[in-house]
Amino acid sequence: MATQKGGATGEKKGKKAHKNMPTSAKYKFYSVEGGNVKRKAKACPRCGPGILLADHKTRLYCGKCHYTEFMGKIDKTK
Repeated sequence: MATQKGGATGEKKGKKAHKNMPTSAKYKFYSVEGGNVKRKAKACPRCGPGILLADHKTRLYCGKCHYTEFMGKIDKTK
């Protein structure tokens, strides 16, 4: 008889060990104060309160509508 094709050899691998994963990055954008949840980041003025602005060194940026707010002067000496 011919050998069996494919990956089914009949051996079971068993369960994988549980790994602790790092906390999701989304939790750094919110804080709990007195039982209320507060957003740390500023909301996009075009998109509304559901979309938060990304905080870069020199600007705040919305990834959905590409709204940008520049903060202060840019230091080009570095």
